[in-house]
Amino acid sequence: MSVLDEIYAKAKANPQKVAFPEATNEKMMQAAYETGRDGYIIPVLLGDDQLPKLAEERGYDPSVFTFVDINDEAYRKGIIDKYVAMPDTRLKEKALNRRMADPLYYAMAMQKAGEVGVTFAGIDNTTGDVLLAAQMMIGMKPGISTISSIGLCDIPGFKGSEGSLLAIGDSAVCTNPDSEQLADIAISACETVRDLLDWEPRCAMVCYSTLGSGQGELIDKVTAALKIAQEKRPDLAIDGEFQFDAAISPEVAAKKVKRESKVAGKANVIIWPDLNVGNVGVKLIQQFGHADAYGPMLQGFNSVVCDCSRGAPVSEIKGNIIISAVRAAKMNQN
Repeated sequence: MSVLDEIYAKAKANPQKVAFPEATNEKMMQAAYETGRDGYIIPVLLGDDQLPKLAEERGYDPSVFTFVDINDEAYRKGIIDKYVAMPDTRLKEKALNRRMADPLYYAMAMQKAGEVGVTFAGIDNTTGDVLLAAQMMIGMKPGISTISSIGLCDIPGFKGSEGSLLAIGDSAVCTNPDSEQLADIAISACETVRDLLDWEPRCAMVCYSTLGSGQGELIDKVTAALKIAQEKRPDLAIDGEFQFDAAISPEVAAKKVKRESKVAGKANVIIWPDLNVGNVGVKLIQQFGHADAYGPMLQGFNSVVCDCSRGAPVSEIKGNIIISAVRAAKMNQN
């Protein structure tokens, strides 16, 4: 069974409610319908009272969906009352009511109020739109102040500690993280792979040096981040600084890492030092390693928010919906 097969099985065993604030978008509606019809999620479409008719006109069985009319004053008031009663929310009733004219903010208010487990967007809204709304409406996880992302690569021929799989981050969001932010990314990545894949994370912070073989400010940033991450979460196996090969190859690690390490040579999570490295790295893995790369999965928020690529095909959107739902189910159990 492939990793996606395992994730799909988890989703079907515990379907989560997923809110779609971009429900009128044809690709988004199709992806929501197919994942809902097949039992992986419970799709919640946000829009006006014409949304059921639109779904039917497009050939979809409306019974698969739960529809939310954002103009329904009674339902909106119920969400607002739940939201403002929470101790950690930032908006008061009037400000929240104004924000909820936008389906994206409405969906996240529902999520914060416990009506849905995930908000899934990104085709009609920019990444910046989604991140800003999530920061305001959902909030950050305690102890984490950095929004970041992680991806999962399935690399043919790679024989790592998790077979052909390797988690990598951040390749999409945080441009030039400082040491504090880099530590947050590592901690969040460990929690994401544990929730999604049930892995025991072994997280390597990589750069162009292995344990002092190089010098410079870029290396100093990584070593400082490593110290912060280990102090914040001594329960996690986060180690470095390693070059990429020393992180994933037992043979290279045996030559370069002359001390005991739970991570060296057997890392299943790689943390890039910045977005330049991360973006180039993931594309090298895809182009020359012929890898399938799933994600990016946003991390750092109190609950799961997904920002998909505007150019993503329906098949990729469906995969990311299901991954997001499995993450949400695990977070709800914790």
